Amino acid sequence: MGERILIVDDDPVQRRLLENAVSRFGYDALMAEGGDAAVALLTGTDGPPVDAVVLDLVMPDLDGLGVLARLRGAGIALPVIVQTAHGGIDNVVSVMRAGATDFVVKPVSPERLQVSLRNALAASALQGELARIKHSRDGTLTFRDIVTRSPRMQAVLRMAGKAATSAIPVLIAGQSGVGKELIARAIHGSGERRAKPFVAVNCGAIPDNLVESILFGHEKGAFTGATDRHIGKFVEAADGTLFLDEVGELPPAAQVKLLRAIQEGEVEPVGARKPVKVDVRIISATNRDLAADVTAGRFRDDLFYRLHVFPIMVPALAERPEDIAELVRHFVARFAAEEGKRIRAISGEALALLGAHRWPGNVRQLENAVFRAVVLAETDEIGVNEFPQIATQLARHPTGSDDDEGRAPAPGFETAMIVGEAHRRELGGSIAPCGTAAAILPLIDPSGEVRPLDELETEVIRFAVNHYRGRMSEVARRLRIGRSTLYRKLDLLELDTDDPATDNQSAVKAL
Repeated sequence: MGERILIVDDDPVQRRLLENAVSRFGYDALMAEGGDAAVALLTGTDGPPVDAVVLDLVMPDLDGLGVLARLRGAGIALPVIVQTAHGGIDNVVSVMRAGATDFVVKPVSPERLQVSLRNALAASALQGELARIKHSRDGTLTFRDIVTRSPRMQAVLRMAGKAATSAIPVLIAGQSGVGKELIARAIHGSGERRAKPFVAVNCGAIPDNLVESILFGHEKGAFTGATDRHIGKFVEAADGTLFLDEVGELPPAAQVKLLRAIQEGEVEPVGARKPVKVDVRIISATNRDLAADVTAGRFRDDLFYRLHVFPIMVPALAERPEDIAELVRHFVARFAAEEGKRIRAISGEALALLGAHRWPGNVRQLENAVFRAVVLAETDEIGVNEFPQIATQLARHPTGSDDDEGRAPAPGFETAMIVGEAHRRELGGSIAPCGTAAAILPLIDPSGEVRPLDELETEVIRFAVNHYRGRMSEVARRLRIGRSTLYRKLDLLELDTDDPATDNQSAVKAL
């Protein structure tokens, strides 16, 4: 899924021209007929996410400066490219002071617009990553800092947002690497304790004989080697949030003391004569099935019910493929800046490759793969060649990676047809590549049944329309069907004309 660009212009001809240009660049175009409509779309809670705005300066209702002022007042920091037929220096100064990212004069050439959009999106992604890192370190991370476009993940964030308004104990469950700590930090940063400490403890990394000392503290001389007094993580997080990562790894003795600390609001340091009162908000996380551990006697049931008051389940990355492209772009922006490389973009073929992978290590694995790709990149665009391990795994294991043993396969990838590269090009080139010489077309649906032929045909046509940016003559030629036949199939297959892959159909017909 490409970045979504909002085009704001009261002239329908200009809107259509910009829509075609933006679509050819590989972005998704969204239209607004005036400033009021644009502000309503950008400030609404149920509108689609927008990555950048191409804004006309002179409009009859709310002009470009008015839109910029409204966005600034609403705290919306989007890259905005202002265009106008009047390129005087006064106009340039006014719009740049109002918060515009760039200024172009009508009629803008496609090349100039493409460069402007590319630079604006890269700068925005980098600024977002820097702000996210700073907020995470300062304890002020919020749900706005979490990169996602997945409906499932957005539902998780809505649940977490409700938990942030209370001091209720939260248990975040999910596979390793899905971002459980990120959500915990957002809950803390969005609640009343955001100005207080956020202390994270990985319970699985603490030796059994040191768990009580690290969590609850110890007095000087309490045991051999205790040469100084240690206050412990509970006291360190006083009035703030204590995040217990991998809480299911705690030994039984520590589970007893943790239960008492939560129930009584006090901890007893090792070697202390009296307990210490503490006020902390507990957020715990686990990649285990704690309910099964309780049944097996590995985890205390009374502690489980104390922690499992407000459970949040974070889906694996394979269950939210809409997030892959968005996460990749943000990672590329950050790592390119850290490595001092000028990387312009990541190719559509590379994004398709990453979208076909199972990612058993979830977001953490994806982040490391992008880091490696940035280091390997020799040009200003990251392509399939920068992901040799992913390509090799998909070539050898088209239903998943070498690391997928024991995991359920991704929906739609239980069985797949391997299509040669030449056929992949004929089918539009956008079916997920498998290595460098083949591609994957899923034949089985999530219920385990063979997918209907019209559904497969729909997918191939959608890929082709998207790949050739709505150029229907090229789509028809590559699919080896007549153009009238293509339009008839689009109607018969009832392809959604609002889908990014088919947005250009009406525009092309109109032209």
